[in-house]
Amino acid sequence: MRRPPSPPRRADPVASPQRRAGEADQRLDDHGSGQLPDRVSGRPVDPTDDLCDLIAASPSPYHAADEVTRRLAEAGFDERSPGDDLPGDGPVVVRSEGLVVAWCRRGQPADAPLRVVGAHTDSPNLRVRPQPDRSVAGWRQLGVEVYGGALLNSWLDRDLGLSGRVALRAPHSGDGIAERTEASVGADDAGVGRSARPERRPAVQLRHVRWDRPLLRVPQLAIHLDRDISGDGLQLNKQQHLTPVWGIGHSSPGEFRAWIAGELGVDGDDVLSWDLMTHDLTPPARLGQADELLAAPRLDNLCSSWAGTTALIEAAGRDPADLEHPIVPVLVLADHEEVGSTSGVGAASALIVRLLEGSIRAAGGDDRAIQRALATSMIASVDMAHATHPNYPDRHEPGHPIAPGGGPALKVNSNQRYASDARTIAHARLAAERAGVALQTYSHRGDLPCGSTIGPTLAASLGVGVVDLGAPQLSMHSARELMAVADVEPLAKLLTAWFV
Repeated sequence: MRRPPSPPRRADPVASPQRRAGEADQRLDDHGSGQLPDRVSGRPVDPTDDLCDLIAASPSPYHAADEVTRRLAEAGFDERSPGDDLPGDGPVVVRSEGLVVAWCRRGQPADAPLRVVGAHTDSPNLRVRPQPDRSVAGWRQLGVEVYGGALLNSWLDRDLGLSGRVALRAPHSGDGIAERTEASVGADDAGVGRSARPERRPAVQLRHVRWDRPLLRVPQLAIHLDRDISGDGLQLNKQQHLTPVWGIGHSSPGEFRAWIAGELGVDGDDVLSWDLMTHDLTPPARLGQADELLAAPRLDNLCSSWAGTTALIEAAGRDPADLEHPIVPVLVLADHEEVGSTSGVGAASALIVRLLEGSIRAAGGDDRAIQRALATSMIASVDMAHATHPNYPDRHEPGHPIAPGGGPALKVNSNQRYASDARTIAHARLAAERAGVALQTYSHRGDLPCGSTIGPTLAASLGVGVVDLGAPQLSMHSARELMAVADVEPLAKLLTAWFV
């Protein structure tokens, strides 16, 4: 019998991502389609449980990057900062806030092809404004801005927590170097979890925070005050109708800043800025008559980030001598995909190019080696795909139905909204054959605008062939999304075979 979801708990002020994610273990029984080896013990791990652990540990892109980096470091990857010298051999992970770039070299030639898996760490949500304090008719509210293409109605009438990062005035120290730290904040206490590598930003401390208790709620208008909703549908204005309430009374300027300071145990003047966002507090859960479905927040695109991380760890344990054609497995998890990828930590960032070229130079390569390596490299851009919606089958291209449990979907678009072409699709099909994984093919309906991925962005910045693919899901960009449990493990298997 499945255990019912437990209510959200106050976060332990010193809880690690492992401990927070471990709460998911109490909510999910073992009905997975297969087993993966644990990163340290080697014991079998249910893939869906492992994905849910990562989701639970990752309410924001910063926490997602923390969790992926932790998993890679646990598997033996050498953690470096963007400005560090890079080793010429061995597994390496470099993170810059919401961006993670990792690879594994074990004696491959400097000009060996890069075989890249790319995904993203961000998801649509509501983000706290710089001056958020407001009140209307006796309700205290927090000003927010919609991030990305969120399904606005899905954020109504939900208990919401807050997560992200806060920039604090750093304590004065002899070397002037602040550390990035993580805090998990409860209702009545605050504290610092694990500390990370020094971040060379003098006088500023970036603290990763999460409040896993119901702080906010966006209340829907009662039907008695909106009689047209049944005929005209719900009409939401991003500016007017999505401001959450979080108390009663009157808000004064600086109140939210003072609240953060109290939660973190610092002076109000030491709270310099923040990047904070809402997250749904409902935990991941299996559902359906036979527990065949997984409902969870941020499946787009933490499912792909999980699969890429799992595949890279598996690839790092291989002996390159066993490969007929040595390749260098690479993982790129970028932030800001939902808003166009053009940022210092997005897929369009020059930092990604510098790190990949730097890894080749560290292995003894020169400009010519970089050219040779990139000329034969390929990227799998992994982002969730639209399953055919049972209530709206007419919204899909009829010749390309996507079924739950049917395997990852290759994504093709003639207008380059997806970067797949005949050559890269062929290589993806060969990888699927090696993995024993079935593939589907997604093509967007011609009279509807097609979304995009980091695929075209990476193809343009690196000049490398890209195939776009992803696991199918429903309710994309909802606060809570839906996929088949049977589609979780095949995605990781496909990406593991991609690294061959």
